[in-house]
Amino acid sequence: MKHSYLLASLALPALPAVAQNPALNARIAQLAQAEEAKVITWRRDFHQHPELGNEEKRTAGIVAAHLKKLGLEVQTNVGRTGVVGILRGGKPGPVVALRADMDGLPVTEATGLAFASTVKTTYLGQPVGVMHACGHDSHVAMLMGAAEVLSQVKKELSGTVKFIFQPAEEGSLPGVVGGAKLMVQEGVLDNPKVDAIFGLHINAQTEVGTLKYRPEGTMASSDVFTIKVKGKSAHGAYPWLAVDPVVTAAQIVTGLQTIISRQVELTQDAAVITVGMIHGGVRNNIIPEQVELTGTIRTLDKDMQQKIWAAVRRTATNIAESAGATAEVDIVNYAPITYNDPRLTEQMAPTLRRVAGPAHVTVQKAVTGAEDFAYFQEKVPGLFVFVGGMPKGKNPADTAPHHTANFFIDDSGLTLGVQTLATLAADYLGARK
Repeated sequence: MKHSYLLASLALPALPAVAQNPALNARIAQLAQAEEAKVITWRRDFHQHPELGNEEKRTAGIVAAHLKKLGLEVQTNVGRTGVVGILRGGKPGPVVALRADMDGLPVTEATGLAFASTVKTTYLGQPVGVMHACGHDSHVAMLMGAAEVLSQVKKELSGTVKFIFQPAEEGSLPGVVGGAKLMVQEGVLDNPKVDAIFGLHINAQTEVGTLKYRPEGTMASSDVFTIKVKGKSAHGAYPWLAVDPVVTAAQIVTGLQTIISRQVELTQDAAVITVGMIHGGVRNNIIPEQVELTGTIRTLDKDMQQKIWAAVRRTATNIAESAGATAEVDIVNYAPITYNDPRLTEQMAPTLRRVAGPAHVTVQKAVTGAEDFAYFQEKVPGLFVFVGGMPKGKNPADTAPHHTANFFIDDSGLTLGVQTLATLAADYLGARK
């Protein structure tokens, strides 16, 4: 990734090396293993009782009660339903944050698991099920486990750990600010001020026991675009009396795809434009006055992002004009690029290799999915890691993707996640000054 992020990081001095503390690392590994059954129980309970973004009241209540039981300082209702726990170590030092997201998705589960969700709700006016179809249930359970592990070794920690349980990673309702962005606005990285933040994401196509990471641009920025194509209504039998927004919208959809295939330098970084919704018309023989397109833009480079925004506006307005119609284009950024600080990543990569074993840690390619963890990384150096949740020996092509009704995670991968979070925090705090 070749842009200002990297230039800014190169101008700063190197971060301190991590001091080896084999005894503490071994103790954390032992405690994480001892937590396995408890973490799995938590995860299955959250899976069976999912809650949509900004509605995670039950989940937040369980988290807050657990952190209070551990003796942590606890803040609730942060960013609406978020929970923050503060663990002060036995020695002075920096502040490190660990983050997990709590929300489920409007997906009707079809896994058939004994602990499958049967929760129903109405989302954007449509009846739908609610499911942890992206693994956030496991994230909450793993961070609860890491909090319990670190609370048992707090006297050996040189600094402070802030546990951030975040709502609404999957997004808030239209027009509502939420998730990491709102938590940052409310000062979650202050009092005490966070020096670095770590997060992880379970992955259904990565084998249990494996960790993956990538320096610099790791997950794409996510932009939501809306294009309102306005024409002139008429009877469907007399299209010459209309300015047809349906045909114009169809041409715009095709035109948008040529931005990626013909205007973007894809050897530099990947990019995606997807039209996900088309709304227009009420009857088969009436040409409507307006059609609305909604979709997503994914980029891994800020300069490329701005070029694509300009190309979307140019393509939509000019195609509409050629048909005698008009196009109003609105683009909103949902999440910035998930950017792993290269110096912090280099500093902590040895920790990942010690935790999982060198043969089970790989540097992965960039992902065009998005994560609002990026808002934390805009304020402080951050590292986002993927932990395996696919059963051993299974072919990734045979697993259900994230955000689908058959999404499945192997519980045996959670212990590695607990150990990874706790060891990253302990090793960072133990870095030589």
